[in-house]
Amino acid sequence: MYKHWFIYGLTSLCALSACSPVPDNILSQNEMRAVLADMQIAEAIINGDQETYKDDAKKLALYESVFNKYHITQAEYDSSLIWYAQNLDIYMRVYNLVSEDIDDRIHNLGDVERIEVDTQKNDSVDIWSRRTYLTFSPKSPFNGTTFNIEPKESYPPGSTFTLGMNVWGISQKDKNKPQIRICLDQGDTTLVINDQIMRDGYHQTKLKSVATKRIKRVYGFIYLNNHDMDYYKIYTDSISLMRYNYKSIGFESAKDIKPKEN
Repeated sequence: MYKHWFIYGLTSLCALSACSPVPDNILSQNEMRAVLADMQIAEAIINGDQETYKDDAKKLALYESVFNKYHITQAEYDSSLIWYAQNLDIYMRVYNLVSEDIDDRIHNLGDVERIEVDTQKNDSVDIWSRRTYLTFSPKSPFNGTTFNIEPKESYPPGSTFTLGMNVWGISQKDKNKPQIRICLDQGDTTLVINDQIMRDGYHQTKLKSVATKRIKRVYGFIYLNNHDMDYYKIYTDSISLMRYNYKSIGFESAKDIKPKEN
């Protein structure tokens, strides 16, 4: 089994969120946030115009323009990527801010409307808010995505959350596999599950909340550390994050169970 569950109390949660010092030769969290945002935009430009950027030299020139903007070198960026990949909690925190920055840029263009739907009364609902496909590529500046869902009204106690997706391209010879983390913030308790995608096919990661506390936030990541890896690409699609209410998946309290009539 590759799934690991953890429950953090308030003290442990504070320790987890404390910032580790970034070495002097590594980009600071604010610098990394800015560089990663522009690198994401550069990658989107390349993916959106593959005919123009089919030549690797043109791709490298676009990435180099980002490095020049922030007065850094490719080597400094690569070293920073490796350090942040080895300090994943800090990396995820920075990248979550990057995602928010990009969402804000898109929203400010005026062509995207953010819609919030009241789903509290639904027995089951897909709360995934990001794109439903993901490609892990050896040359990608960041292989993965983060999610951070804070409902206006906290989710009911005992809810179960299932992150599911189709996956293909997994190589058994690669030591690193795509990692999944789901965290549930229930006030003074945080539940965490860590999982790995080991093979092609449909993959699910499930985490059930504490039955006595409401869920204030659902957050986590899908991530592949591609350092020192030799692979082509790994694809995922049909990504969903289902929330199931306590009773919708077969859990009933004793007072709700009626005796059968003979």
